[in-house]
Amino acid sequence: MFHVLNLTYTQPIEIVDKVRPAHIEWIEQQIAAGRMLLAGRKESATGGVLITTDLPTEEVDAMVATDPYRLADVAEYERIGFAANLRAPGL
Repeated sequence: MFHVLNLTYTQPIEIVDKVRPAHIEWIEQQIAAGRMLLAGRKESATGGVLITTDLPTEEVDAMVATDPYRLADVAEYERIGFAANLRAPGL
């Protein structure tokens, strides 16, 4: 199961940006560990979107619980799991 993680900021951007370096480092660790494929801030700058690799829901929930944004209570997560039955070559 792949997962789209839709983040919505719950604090003003100035507060979110203070936590952002730790959040970016966390994302880089998830990518290096093979748990995340894509990540980025929404065009509206009201949150972000993360795409995981093929992981069990429980593992994704445990991973999200360690995100500095979650720990600092500056963002809420919505997780959308989906079966990636159609994929580009190499995925």
